[in-house]
Amino acid sequence: MRTLYTLLWVIALPLALARLLWRSRRVPSYRERWEERLGRFAPPPQTGGVWVHAVSVGEVQAAQPLVRRLLANPAALPLTVTTTTPTGSARVAELFGDQVFHVYFPFDLPWAVDGFLDRVQPRLLVLVETEIWPNLLGACARRGIPTLLANGRLSARSAAGYARLGSFTRETFAAIGGVAAQSAADAERFVALGAPPGRVRVTGSMKFDQRLRRSVAEQSEVLRREWGADRPVWVAASTHEGEDEQVLAAHAQVREALPDALLVLVPRHPERFDRVAGLVRRRGLPLVRRTERATVGPDTAVFLGDTMGELSMFFGAADAAFVGGSLVDIGGHNVLEPAALGLPVAFGPHMHNFAAIAGMLLDAEAALQVRNAAALAQLMTRWLGDASLRTRLGENGRKVVESNRGALDRTLEMVDELLPAPGRAT
Repeated sequence: MRTLYTLLWVIALPLALARLLWRSRRVPSYRERWEERLGRFAPPPQTGGVWVHAVSVGEVQAAQPLVRRLLANPAALPLTVTTTTPTGSARVAELFGDQVFHVYFPFDLPWAVDGFLDRVQPRLLVLVETEIWPNLLGACARRGIPTLLANGRLSARSAAGYARLGSFTRETFAAIGGVAAQSAADAERFVALGAPPGRVRVTGSMKFDQRLRRSVAEQSEVLRREWGADRPVWVAASTHEGEDEQVLAAHAQVREALPDALLVLVPRHPERFDRVAGLVRRRGLPLVRRTERATVGPDTAVFLGDTMGELSMFFGAADAAFVGGSLVDIGGHNVLEPAALGLPVAFGPHMHNFAAIAGMLLDAEAALQVRNAAALAQLMTRWLGDASLRTRLGENGRKVVESNRGALDRTLEMVDELLPAPGRAT
């Protein structure tokens, strides 16, 4: 089966490269640095360290506490951080600069994987969330490189898909050196698919351990004054194709009850910024784009967050939040960041990628789930018009986050156990 998998990868390689070229029409950086994806690049200044792979912006954010703790260790090993997307690459550069070595993640072809491993020579590989690559895991096992799936999550839908591959899935999951699962349900799915029970622990989500930097909090205060301290403000974060239209329809209804309400709309993917701006203008809603650095006046209806890495600041300046990827069938995105900042959080019916965390917030009365744009409009109108209700829900969210911190320390314990001596990580 492994041979067939590799053959399919070889056949698909021209298509994978063509897809990068196609995506580069909107994001030119997709046509750059292809050789890195083929395992070809100048080696890092120091080899023999820890390799952390985080697919895109969300995974980079999730891995941020772990990377910072590894960097802060007085006996820190060199760190390599890989991503798959240009937006993830940009976020790594913004967060860590030259503190880490960064290249793109290699395609899961034996020669690309071997080329990467030959150049970096990692002593430990940490894969963030749901990154299961058979050839990579097999190559690491052959070379004696331990592997850890950190912040591991596996939805019921994804588990069912893996299960259809039978023994190939069991062989692949058995090669994972350790799984730091976000929840007991995630852990059970990993074990059912072949991960040895003794290598799987429930550590919780490292997203609970993210904290807003003081500088970002100060920037949020300044931004809120610019928007208007007394006007109602809500954020629609990480929205996708087909979702922006629903959010804008909801905002139009919100403004019927609260005419000065401001929507901060932050699409998930930067290649969609211009398209979403067009949607706003066609609705006749006065728009200011973040990149314009223009004044947000009392008549501004929508502020478009068309930058990367500023979502935390936007949350910090808002009264309530909706987290996207949930009104359309994407599976949702991180709802903990606004909850940690004391915002009531709304999301749609499609939260299968974050089911456990969404359930915790719902149970604690820190969030509400809506079915459609009309329900979202009704909810936001209610929240923005009732400060005491927002405060109560927001405080519930803070408590959920605070009571579930500690996944980072538990994950670092697994890193320490897996990392071969000499040179412990913690």
